[in-house]
Amino acid sequence: MSVAAVTVLKAVADGSSHGFDIMDVTGLPSGTVYPILGRFEESRLVRSRWEPQALAQKEKRPPRRYYETTAAGAQALAEAITYYRTLGGLLPATPARPARARS
Repeated sequence: MSVAAVTVLKAVADGSSHGFDIMDVTGLPSGTVYPILGRFEESRLVRSRWEPQALAQKEKRPPRRYYETTAAGAQALAEAITYYRTLGGLLPATPARPARARS
């Protein structure tokens, strides 16, 4: 999973639920965020729902599509974070001890 994809999945997992929210939190453009969300939905890492039309009309804006992570998405996120923290398994998962100062 790319860094951008992990960033989007983390934003959704942390509660950013619609596209503009996710773009604001991640700093990624719509041309990056929406394709990632589409792939995640196809892979069942996230699910989405449209808000009621009446609510959007009341607020005088287009309806929003809300995203949330699934259990599979939460697991994929945890694995991706571990992967990047250890640089793909090249580093130990536990932090190294600080180097001792030489006298």
